[in-house]
Amino acid sequence: MISRQTSLSKNIVQFCRFLRLKGFTVAIDEEALSLQALQLIDYSSNKTFLLALKAILCRSEAHLNEFNNLFEEYWKELEKATDAKEKKETNQRPIPPQQATAFKSLKAWLHGNKNSETEETATYSPQESLSQRDFSLVPEDELEELMQNIKALAKRLAAKTNRRHETTHTMKEPDLRKTLRKNLRRGGELLEIIHQRPKRNRVKLILLCDVSKSMELYSSFLLQFMYAFQQVYARMETFIFSTTIRRITPFLKKQNFREAMQLLGGENSGLSGGTKIGESLHTFLEEYGKLIDKKTIVIILSDGWDTGNITKMEKSMESIHRKAKRIIWLNPLAGYATYRPETAGMLAAMPFISVFAAGHNAESLKRLGKWL
Repeated sequence: MISRQTSLSKNIVQFCRFLRLKGFTVAIDEEALSLQALQLIDYSSNKTFLLALKAILCRSEAHLNEFNNLFEEYWKELEKATDAKEKKETNQRPIPPQQATAFKSLKAWLHGNKNSETEETATYSPQESLSQRDFSLVPEDELEELMQNIKALAKRLAAKTNRRHETTHTMKEPDLRKTLRKNLRRGGELLEIIHQRPKRNRVKLILLCDVSKSMELYSSFLLQFMYAFQQVYARMETFIFSTTIRRITPFLKKQNFREAMQLLGGENSGLSGGTKIGESLHTFLEEYGKLIDKKTIVIILSDGWDTGNITKMEKSMESIHRKAKRIIWLNPLAGYATYRPETAGMLAAMPFISVFAAGHNAESLKRLGKWL
């Protein structure tokens, strides 16, 4: 059910949530861009407003075909909710002046009436609290929305990683950004066209996710991220570990995340068990070490709490470091300002890590893109 919000910006955020429930992959970036667009368009025109949101929020032909009907459905329901709420609150008690102004402004917009006064609508931060909130602190009623955000973020990040290009001297696809930059010195005339082509032998990814008891509050979100990422990025292998390690790539190729997790949970996956990172990495190298080469980025998602053999962990990390292009370690605890990687496991791993960063919220997962 669509609930009433008292400002246009808040309703744009809620509209984005509404679209996610309808299958749209709307991430936090699209929400922020939609709010920024309000500063640049005449949003008192419903047609202009619709086209602006359509350009930002649709990512496929199917979404383009559905958008107009969903847009009309949402704002009609919103108008009913606004009228009903305003009538109810008027009968019960006086509406505070600030809220009354917001109601008036929103109703005027819904009916296409222009407001001669300047209205600050694009300064509201839609997902700031949710995207920056530690996964372990997200309330139950926001879990589904956060999962959808992570899914959209992972797919977008994977698609961006897929679109790597390199400059070529043959007549391939034009590189508009480099072409414009090259011709700026000529007054902007396009006298020289720079071409690009998809990079060959693009990077491979190996994700190792800690699903032990100490990671219980984070594992579900990280698995959702891995699942959505692998749906788009084919050159990827995924493993989970606790006391042992297990390849779950086939499970993450399922079309439904819940189905994949049910299959995974039904096969003694080790979810929420103890943690033996050293032994797990040692087994990984013995059984799957051939997957790693100098075009491979290994991403480890773990808090580094190891109850196993620290010597094995050090030797395994050294071996992965020697074989791989880069090791990225995302640690949920690193999201705390006071955290220091001083456990025995982390101290053993740190010399071989290329990037050590937080992995405790959606915002931290988003930053992963700059290291891939």
